[in-house]
Amino acid sequence: QVQLVESGGGLVQAGGSLRVSCAASGRTFSIMGWFRQAPGKEREFVSAIAWIVRGTYYADSVKGRFTISRDNAKNTVYLQMNSLKPEDTAVYFCAAAQYYTGSYYRKEEYTYWGQGTQVTVSS
Repeated sequence: QVQLVESGGGLVQAGGSLRVSCAASGRTFSIMGWFRQAPGKEREFVSAIAWIVRGTYYADSVKGRFTISRDNAKNTVYLQMNSLKPEDTAVYFCAAAQYYTGSYYRKEEYTYWGQGTQVTVSS
């Protein structure tokens, strides 16, 4: 059974940092990513890591502030978020796919999703 379990969300002041984690089990994935959804908004791409092509990808809004990484031994992906802004407030979802077609920014690329973890940035 495939499971993606996120952890590490919370409340932080603007300018602060948080690290969210996604522990995967049940399968090996070619790509894992993070999306986020704020109230009343569509779910949007944040970052992805595709180790099959040794690629890391970021939305323009987080480039230079967020870093995605993977621990192969733990089958876990991390998203280190620095210089957080109130507009980063959202539920952050982990996503994964067994096969990578190149469309890392599309929700449809991913087959499996976690339950989400809340990140709140106060001003």
